[in-house]
Amino acid sequence: MNAPEIAWLPDGRRLHFHHGPIDLIVQAFGDPAEVQAAYRQGAARFETMLGELVAELANLRRPAGRVVRQFSGPTARRMEAAVAPLADVFITPMAAVAGSVADEILASMTFGRSLSRAYVNNGGDIALHIAPGHRIDVAIAGTGRGLADRLTIPAEDPVRGIATSGWRGRSFSLGIADAVTVLARTGAAADAAATLIANAIDLPGHPKVARRSARELAPDSDLGDRLVTVDIGALDDDEITTALEAGSTVADIFMRQGSIQSAALFLGGHYRIRSKPGLAAFLGETRGEPVDA
Repeated sequence: MNAPEIAWLPDGRRLHFHHGPIDLIVQAFGDPAEVQAAYRQGAARFETMLGELVAELANLRRPAGRVVRQFSGPTARRMEAAVAPLADVFITPMAAVAGSVADEILASMTFGRSLSRAYVNNGGDIALHIAPGHRIDVAIAGTGRGLADRLTIPAEDPVRGIATSGWRGRSFSLGIADAVTVLARTGAAADAAATLIANAIDLPGHPKVARRSARELAPDSDLGDRLVTVDIGALDDDEITTALEAGSTVADIFMRQGSIQSAALFLGGHYRIRSKPGLAAFLGETRGEPVDA
């Protein structure tokens, strides 16, 4: 395993943390001394993170249940805690790995520090810190369809995590969603919920949906022999509506139980927005990037 790499991006404002499969973009705002201390704390935590996850990887790939299992590492515990409330269907802690890593690094950065804002972006799965009286603007890549491309999250909003899942993303999906973006109280919670909502947007057995065994594509996948989506033909409006409504039902359940705050579901040029009253609807496509307000 190569050593962790931490370097400034060309803009001189953001840090890039890289180790194996983990790629983070990190930025903090506030008094310069506090910001530098936060970066040092985050870098120190990052040094050991991947090794800790690898040590428990076998158990992290096993399906979760409603009873929370015990893990040694704090990131692994975050993963398990995020998926256990959703474990009425198949899910493993790996569904929350990106959001949990972002949460863990952010927690290490903010511990004992006075920052106005900070974020950790793990490939589009994002953990946020917003101090009272501040806000973060999140720019959303190419929404189109007349939707807004920026979301403002003020400190009083409970959202502190954003995540996206879909069959076109970095990870395998059991469903056919182009993208599902979720806002939740943590990055881990958003990550796990986005995975399951994206899985639910589906047309089981449909001849226009090509699927292959996850194990065939990646022998060590936590999905085992489950069929994952590899291609989708042109769907008609009724088919798209059916699939989106299935995902919307799951998103509504997660909102009622408090697992998420909002979700945006996208398929074939159509979308559904599910949001709690009083919260800004999240209108995005595939990835968000926090930007300076």
